[in-house]
Amino acid sequence: MSGWYEVSKTSSGQFRFVLKAANAEIILNSEHYTTRSAADNGIASVQKNSPLDDRYEKKTTKDGHPYFNLKAANHEIIGSSEAYSSEAALEKGIASVKANGPTKVIKDKTLPVL
Repeated sequence: MSGWYEVSKTSSGQFRFVLKAANAEIILNSEHYTTRSAADNGIASVQKNSPLDDRYEKKTTKDGHPYFNLKAANHEIIGSSEAYSSEAALEKGIASVKANGPTKVIKDKTLPVL
């Protein structure tokens, strides 16, 4: 099984999504969106941009841990990773987003459970 997106609502009523790997680990977190359609556009942007090497911006937290941002062609951040323990772990995270980002599987966590 490949990865998937999960769309949810924040406590303030905004929408966000995460990209999960096949093992259900979160590999990319989105920003918050005011509408579901904006979140869906964010997912479409990750699907399009995640395979492209030049869309990854490698950064370091204040305490020295590597992380990355995935950017769209207009240089806007469309998703961020967790902070990793090493550069090697960061590279595995990028490889996982490249592999799982194009997935079309979206799980909607905004719907009420019946």
